[in-house]
Amino acid sequence: MNAHDTSLSQRTGAVDMTHGGGGRAMAELIRDLFARHLSNPVLDQGHDAAMLGAQAGRIVVSTDGHVISPLFFPGGDIGSLSVHGTLNDVAMAGARPIGLTVGFILEEGFPLADLERIVISMAQAARKAGVPVVTGDTKVVEKGKGDGVFITTTGIGVAPDNVDIRGDKAKPGQAILLSGTIGDHGVAILSKRENLEFETEILSDSAALHTMVAAMVDAVPSIAVLRDPTRGGLAATLNEIARESRVGMMLDEAEIPLKPDVSAACELLGLDPLYVANEGKLICICEEADAERLLEIMRAHPHGGDAARIGTVTEDANALVQMRTGFGGTRVVDWLAGEQLPRIC
Repeated sequence: MNAHDTSLSQRTGAVDMTHGGGGRAMAELIRDLFARHLSNPVLDQGHDAAMLGAQAGRIVVSTDGHVISPLFFPGGDIGSLSVHGTLNDVAMAGARPIGLTVGFILEEGFPLADLERIVISMAQAARKAGVPVVTGDTKVVEKGKGDGVFITTTGIGVAPDNVDIRGDKAKPGQAILLSGTIGDHGVAILSKRENLEFETEILSDSAALHTMVAAMVDAVPSIAVLRDPTRGGLAATLNEIARESRVGMMLDEAEIPLKPDVSAACELLGLDPLYVANEGKLICICEEADAERLLEIMRAHPHGGDAARIGTVTEDANALVQMRTGFGGTRVVDWLAGEQLPRIC
């Protein structure tokens, strides 16, 4: 830490209302913490609005708020999660992310050391992804009117003109692919939140998937649907797609990848892993003839080694998602009535 950081820490050690007041304290916070760690040529211009170069294709924009509790969890934190989640939302349209914006809502009294840890994590995630944070904003609320820190990120991307990936394009006979194991993120959050200990630590799957998507779209521009199964997990996401496309789905329980320790944790906690959130997985719906090629591409990517075909789109006026169980029967995979795990992203 440089002299400015030491001064900032010694003065308060925590966020106070002056950090949002527009004066010297706010300028120091922005300069010595946010700008220092998130530095890049566009952000360093210091303008309220970032100016990005013209891009060929269609512009894709997605905004996501992050209120996760706890802020730090096995495999990540709110900083890296805010980058990964928004990059993935942009990528699910088949787009290449080109920039991120970030808004911080800070609660008075939040430790500056924790804030710096979050900003460093965000900066590392953005640089690893190759997508800069190009502009941002910071606000401070009185103690008791926030919960430490909330982060809102917006992603900007560009989709090729020949790619049209939407939730209403699933058709009967198409294959349903999943890029890896389910439930890792939600169980990691719950284990930290409830101080649970398992034989092996369960890590969040939080990861940026845009490079995997780029390879998939390059090979098969006609992919029908891409979606990341976050809140509500695999079950809620497939029900969303089925409703939008007015189709049914038949899943095969035996083909859905699930880590043994996550399965055991869900059984212990009374959770259905189909409804547990993920932050580094994607669902792909494509033509039958393209399924194996796309699976090969996913499995060749660092975040897709456990990719599998998990089902088929069916004709169903009721838009039901069903699953063949390990016992030889069939059950409906319905919407979740409530929320199994609140504040998981």
